[in-house]
Amino acid sequence: MNYWRQNRIVNNQVESMLTEIIQQSIAKSVLCWLATVSEDGMPNVSPKEIFSHYEGSIIIADVASPQTVRNIRTNNKVCISFIDILIQKGYQLKGTASLLDQSSPAYGNMEKVLLKITQGLFPFTTIIRINVEFAKPIIAPRYMLFPGTTEEEQYESALKTYGLNRHL
Repeated sequence: MNYWRQNRIVNNQVESMLTEIIQQSIAKSVLCWLATVSEDGMPNVSPKEIFSHYEGSIIIADVASPQTVRNIRTNNKVCISFIDILIQKGYQLKGTASLLDQSSPAYGNMEKVLLKITQGLFPFTTIIRINVEFAKPIIAPRYMLFPGTTEEEQYESALKTYGLNRHL
């Protein structure tokens, strides 16, 4: 089964891959994983804590990510994944990344979005912007192996498995 959704043209404009459902999933995620590839072809996956969606793109604050930045400078093809660990659903997005510094005209507006998340605690001077070209859902195998599985059942199972209490 092919779950990939690709950009398409609607009214002579590229339709954003970041649907409302994907944006909601991003807002609920506390971490994402950004995959890049070095100049010599070595993959690198790095967790990112400060990220959001912005005008049809994903933006990530470059907080202590020198390898990620080096990789994007030599190969701007990236993959980003995020998942709600309790219901075990999320998305994998693929696209091209660009690096924006404080001299970029778009930097200030993106910085405001990311500063709301950091509350000024994590300094950054570079923003990674990802133009998403492909999107695919990430779904725990349980949903496919046991088609009647609900998100609530998956949530309860995860709480039990990880020894967590329900958040009131």
